[in-house]
Amino acid sequence: MKMKHNIAKSATAPDMSGGSPAFTLPPLPYAKDALEPYISVRTMDFHYSKHHQTYVDNLNKLVAGTPWATGCPLEKVILESAGKADKTAVFNNAAQVWNHTFFWKSMMQGGGGLPAGRLLEMIEKSFGSFDEFKNAFLAAAAAQFGSGWVWLVQDGGAVKIVSTSNADTPMTQGQTALMTCDVWEHAYYLDYQIRRKDFVKAFLNYLVSWKFASSQLK
Repeated sequence: MKMKHNIAKSATAPDMSGGSPAFTLPPLPYAKDALEPYISVRTMDFHYSKHHQTYVDNLNKLVAGTPWATGCPLEKVILESAGKADKTAVFNNAAQVWNHTFFWKSMMQGGGGLPAGRLLEMIEKSFGSFDEFKNAFLAAAAAQFGSGWVWLVQDGGAVKIVSTSNADTPMTQGQTALMTCDVWEHAYYLDYQIRRKDFVKAFLNYLVSWKFASSQLK
């Protein structure tokens, strides 16, 4: 299945001839305070500037001297390293760079509300109603044991909710990600402590970018 690459272009490896790192931290699509009060600047400083940056730095170290360090799209690194025991570290860091980039894109200042057009129609067809979708998304987030992600994906002509553990990502299953919520503790602990469900409610009600999700539909 052909994957969209537009959301991770800023993480694609450039020419290494000038000694530049293979991958760079993609810029946020908004200011660090844009998601307050639902996600604080303090959380963004740790989550984006430290956690996300660390995945980028680790990936650069791991791919140094390999073909992946010379103009290779991030998605290619993920798909070629997935499921290979000797490439687990590469996969984990590459997928986490991609997942986090997608998470930032999945939110916007003044987000939430209802999707429109085709996406709303697909959600209502798959879940019965938008409210039922929200309930199912919250349930999936609460049921995710430990670290991971909850996604809305397009799988063929339908949309569905999937959960992935740790660095796993829907692209390895041939699914098209539409939006995601990060349910690793570092995504919400400074603001919500153990109240993961409250964080995901805030994500759905006030942060999710349905415009971005709709743009990912095939």
